[in-house]
Formats: sequence, C-alpha cells, structure tokens
Amino acid sequence: MTSTTPTGKKLPSEHLDAAQRALSTVTENAAPRAGDDPTAHLHAPAAKEEAHTWMRSIFPYNTLQEFETAWHLGNYVLDRQTGERSFEEMSIYLGMHLLYYGSEQEKALHWKRTLDVLRDQSLKMGKQYDAPESKQHIQPFIESFHLENTLPELKEPDPAKYKTFNEFFARELKPDARPIAEPDNDRVVSSPADCRLTVFPTIELATKYWIKGFGFSLSKLLGSDDLAKKFEGGSINIARLAPQDYHRWHSPASGTIHSITDIPGTYYTVNPQAINEEGTVDVFCENKRSVMTMTRSSTGSLVAVVAVGAMLVGSIRYNPGIGVGAGVHRGQCLGAFLYGGSTVIVLYPKGEIDLDQDLVKNSTEKGCETLVRVGWRVGAGPS
Repeated sequence: MTSTTPTGKKLPSEHLDAAQRALSTVTENAAPRAGDDPTAHLHAPAAKEEAHTWMRSIFPYNTLQEFETAWHLGNYVLDRQTGERSFEEMSIYLGMHLLYYGSEQEKALHWKRTLDVLRDQSLKMGKQYDAPESKQHIQPFIESFHLENTLPELKEPDPAKYKTFNEFFARELKPDARPIAEPDNDRVVSSPADCRLTVFPTIELATKYWIKGFGFSLSKLLGSDDLAKKFEGGSINIARLAPQDYHRWHSPASGTIHSITDIPGTYYTVNPQAINEEGTVDVFCENKRSVMTMTRSSTGSLVAVVAVGAMLVGSIRYNPGIGVGAGVHRGQCLGAFLYGGSTVIVLYPKGEIDLDQDLVKNSTEKGCETLVRVGWRVGAGPS
C-alpha cells in the first residue's frame, strides 16, 4: 500500500510502520526525560531539523524529507486582542500522527492495528502523567511554554503543590481570572475555552472552509438523528485547545442541562492539518467525545456543547454537580481534559445567535483560527 501526501507525492507503505515506532518512542521517552525541556522532545516543532535527529533512525530518510515538504507543519492564528498574526508550529507528536494520512487513508486509518496504536499510546501517556513521578514534568513544561506569567491566575499558583502532571495540566483558575463579557446581557454567548476559535453561521460554511474530512454530519457528531434535526441550518463554534492552554471548558450560555451522552471513539489529532485537508477521515465524528445539551434560559432553545478528546487525551471529566437537571450560568466551568490537545464544539439552532463578524471573517475569508479566552463574547441573539 502507498500513501499520498497533499502534494500528490507517493510515500512508501513503510511509513505506517515508521509512524507506529515513532509515536511509541515519543511517549516512552517522555517519562525518562521528565526534567528536560518538553519542546526538545514531546513538543518539539515537527518541521525543525534539530527536533527529530533521533527520528532519522526510525524513518526512511526520504519518507521524512518528503513528509516535511509535503505537509505545512503548523498553522497561522490571529490574536483577537492585538490583531497580530503568528505561526504556530506543530509539535512532533502531532507530526507523527499525520503520517497515517494518505490516498488510502480510509483503509489505513481504520486498520485495527492503527486504532490500537492510537488508543494504547493515549492511555499509556495518561497513566504516566497520573503517576506521582510525573510532577517532575511540571516546571520544565511551565518554562518551555512561558507560562510563568499565568501562575497568579491559578487557584493554586504554586507548581510544587500539584501532586501529578495531570493535576497541573487540568489546573483551575481563580474565580475572577476570566471576566465574562456583558454578564447582564442574556443575549450574549461566550467562548467556552481559552482556545483557537473558528465560527461559522452554518454547518455548510464550516464544511466549505474548515471541516474537510469525508463523512462529517451532525447526526454522526451528536450520535442522534433526532438531535441533529434540531440544529439543521444552525451555527457552529469550534474551540481548539493546544497543550499549553488552560484545559477546562466553560458554559457558553446560561441554562439547564438537558442530557449528557458519552460516545466512545478513537484518538486522532484535532490539529487543523487533520481537520481541513480534503479526503481525510472525519476526526470530530470518530474521536471519543461527550455530548451535553442544555436548554438556554433566555430563549428555551437547545444548545449542544460537545467535548472532543484527542491524541494523547485519555479523559474527559465533568466537574462535580454537572449533570442532567443542573442549572449552569454563562462562564461556569463544566469540566476538564487531561493531558493533550482537545476541542469543544458548540452548536446553536438556526436563528438563535448572530456570530461576531470579526470571528466569521477570520474563519472564512482569512482561513485562520482566532485566539480568544473563556468568557469573551462570540455572538448574541436572537435578533
């Protein structure tokens, strides 16, 4: 079997074997290198020569070289607050993941072997970072991602007080750390996370500009034909959390929780390179996820909040008290993801909200994610 990159070049079938070995090596090396800079191994930029000297012994040289040139190993994001546009390089473990993609992707990605690898590596990393020894990773992680200035925002600002790396990864904020935009305006809806956000007035626009995987549908995403019908013609917000981000998600509106449904799945990366390449598998509908619906207080309409796990994310955990029948307010913390990257998708019915036009323009005309924070306004409605 051969695999085809987005540029149309063929890669040998051996790259699947290499990808499996590389992904295993990345996760196995994480624990022994706890005191090292994680951007020098697990989170090393995938396109940098110095990031993957060790990979030369795993990948056939031409495979890695072709891979680097064929894939744009990173993506642009716009900072909503400053207006600055910056390039975020993909970490090496995401780079490994994309080696599974190609013209025979539907067959390759659904190989039992491939799914087993992704599941096993995700669970392995989760166990490593739940162990007491994993606290050695905390300080290097903070320094590598320049998180020192964020520590005063935390409910527990002392890194030494966290018992495991996952405990720090799912760190809580102080109650006033993320002010909610227009808190007295029930028409406003907010960002559910500190994230890289894309928003689309309709699902059709989302699949035109962003979600290019084959087979995406609301029915598959939500696991219900009946529920999907309630959001036909509605809008979608896609909030992607990078590993260095605050990894809890919050309610985008006030209301009462109507249902929570956990849907099993695999652990594909939610990086844009996996989401918006045509012909790839539909990540959002294949990954492990939890679908929460709520009745919005101001309108009585249903809102869906979908927490999507990703590569090396073993757990999606709701906060105590978050369950069917519970009332929640806009900006309230709903739950946490443990180690890795992840995504929160919010769906609104047709006519429920008008999305802020700067976010829509960035997502469509500019084809970029926008950096936003929990509680920032993303739209308002109904009109």
